[in-house]
Amino acid sequence: MGSSELRSPALKLSIDCPKLTPAASTFPVAASNYYQLDELLTEEEKDLQMNVRQFMEKEVAPIIPKFWEKAEFPLHLIPKMGSLGIIGGIIKGYGCPGLSGTAHAMCFLEIARVDASIASFFLVQSCLAMLSIAQLGSEAQKEKYLRSLSKMHKVCVYALTEPNHGSDASSLSSTARKVPGGWILNGQKRWSANGSFADVFVVLACNTSNNQINGFIVNGGSPGLKISKIENKTSLRVVQNCDILLEDVFVPDDDRLPGANSFQDLVKALSFSRVIVAWISIGIAAGVYDACLRYLGERKQFGAPLAAFQLNQEKLVRMLGNIQAMWLLGWRLCKLHDSGRMTTGQASLGKAWITKQARETVALGRELLGGNGIVTDFHVGKAFCDMESIYTYEGSYEVNVLVAAREITGIASIRPTSRL
Repeated sequence: MGSSELRSPALKLSIDCPKLTPAASTFPVAASNYYQLDELLTEEEKDLQMNVRQFMEKEVAPIIPKFWEKAEFPLHLIPKMGSLGIIGGIIKGYGCPGLSGTAHAMCFLEIARVDASIASFFLVQSCLAMLSIAQLGSEAQKEKYLRSLSKMHKVCVYALTEPNHGSDASSLSSTARKVPGGWILNGQKRWSANGSFADVFVVLACNTSNNQINGFIVNGGSPGLKISKIENKTSLRVVQNCDILLEDVFVPDDDRLPGANSFQDLVKALSFSRVIVAWISIGIAAGVYDACLRYLGERKQFGAPLAAFQLNQEKLVRMLGNIQAMWLLGWRLCKLHDSGRMTTGQASLGKAWITKQARETVALGRELLGGNGIVTDFHVGKAFCDMESIYTYEGSYEVNVLVAAREITGIASIRPTSRL
């Protein structure tokens, strides 16, 4: 496939076409590749990107608005997602595809372009839970879990955040107490995605013997493991975020992650996931731009298409410029990661800046659609709500900025002075 096949043709504006096309009937043409950035991709990466794009536009776009409105997950799509051959992403072996960081990023761009909730589902499966097992688990654990997870025969959860510990995740209250043959876990987790239908839980807890954060694999249905869905969300409504209660949950020694002996061990596993969150943001922004470009060509006011008005053109161009810049920074992060040179600060800066620019881009898109920008029909309203979660998860903007600042100044400023 040549690079020209990924370039979207210019959208022809017609003042004779008053009909507005909803995203669920026909998803808008991909039109944000203005600087022909696909030329930086290999042919294999382009092919994979197009394969994922076609899947998302054909299988997900027509149904996802209704699932979003009902706050339900399209469970029937899970086997089809597994057949894409992208689960496990950069993990090599154990049934995983061993993609380059760039190839994996292109997959997430295309998934998030259509729906951020499905992208978040893939993120938890491929980058958080599976990557933690791949980087911190034993050979036996990798063989036991990664093969079934890579085919989506099983779904996994990454349980880090707690009701009272989000940004200060290094101060977890959940505990792991050593007993003969294994560990006893107690505590609470919050916001764990996929929790209501997951088979495998990667749980982080504080080892009571040394106060270090350790990692454990908990199987769904274990005695003492209680799950309750978080209701009334206004963002990522398709994602089944849950509260998890751990009451004397026994985990055998074989299911403790041997490489997870401190919070810093776990941070290393999280760095690449922040890169992917940046790419989810790029995908959301690209999908909103595509929807706005089509909408402004179809919608007429004062006898002319909205795309003919100067203020609207300025917003469109600002959105497009943001996407080009975000894409280039995200691409560079992938190259640094693949060469083994990416630092934690670089990943954090990329996540912080890209999500900030994406948030601005999506907000501009919501403005351009006026009243239709708050309904799901034209995609933008849903993406606008979802972007708020992406801006926050995997470390808020503020926390990621301070992680990068610590790296460039050598001064840690995250922990405030103790107060009474």
